Amino acid sequence: MHELSLAQSMVEDIVAAARREGADRIVRVRLVVGALSGVDADAFEFAFPVAAEGTPAAGAELRIREVALAIHCRDCGATTSPDPLLCRCETCGSTAVDVTAGRELKVEALEIHVPVG
Repeated sequence: MHELSLAQSMVEDIVAAARREGADRIVRVRLVVGALSGVDADAFEFAFPVAAEGTPAAGAELRIREVALAIHCRDCGATTSPDPLLCRCETCGSTAVDVTAGRELKVEALEIHVPVG
């Protein structure tokens, strides 16, 4: 499962970031997953607790925000959200497009617990 290896890598990264801030656990993770990222959000959501087991991220709530594909057409100037499999301008049909959203796979925010004292 591709998503399990991605989840393991993400857990390593967020645990390292949380430790740099003095945290003893991660409470919540907000993740952004774009339509062209190649990541199945449901599979990632399933894999995350497995990857987090035994780490400060164990039990953390995972919130995934999915981002649709958005393109800008270099021919007609339209900005549209086509089917990711087609990736062509919905206005004029051109394939001369620039992807403006939908490639994301990033941690948007972490909520951590830092012990007092």
